[in-house]
Amino acid sequence: MRFKTVLIACAAVVMLTACESSPETKATVAGSGQSTAAPPAPAPAPPPPMPAGPRPGSQEDLAKQYGDRVFFDYDKSDVRTDAAGTLDGWAAWLAKYPNVTLTIEGNCDERGTREYNLALGERRANAVKNYLLARGVNPNRLTTISYGKDKPWVQGSTEEAYAKNRNGFARVN
Repeated sequence: MRFKTVLIACAAVVMLTACESSPETKATVAGSGQSTAAPPAPAPAPPPPMPAGPRPGSQEDLAKQYGDRVFFDYDKSDVRTDAAGTLDGWAAWLAKYPNVTLTIEGNCDERGTREYNLALGERRANAVKNYLLARGVNPNRLTTISYGKDKPWVQGSTEEAYAKNRNGFARVN
């Protein structure tokens, strides 16, 4: 009979131990005799804030800072004086991001033959490239391509659409 009593007592202790709370939530007795809860685990650190604006050295970064195209007069491939600030900005931006390369795209409006506009677009792209080379940009970082009238930026046959389609566009590679 004594053996049964000891066995029952041991079983009760085992069952109570199995039901015990985890250390984080278990009540403990402080030196003053009061019951206190263990402090909760610290909250995880918040993620670092996302940088505002475009990723440095990206197409969006160039466009936001300096614009990504310059415009040409009708049937011309000379860099206009109003494009100088933009192109100087491109040169400074390229100096800041030495691993970035650009493709300069020459574009035309829809007037003229396809062949004529491809040649004019090439002259425009080269005019932009030569301007940047004169500002110290490494020639290995610049390529050119002409789309002529094949890739208009704006649809339409108005003078406003034509003016927007006569451009040199900088594409970040």
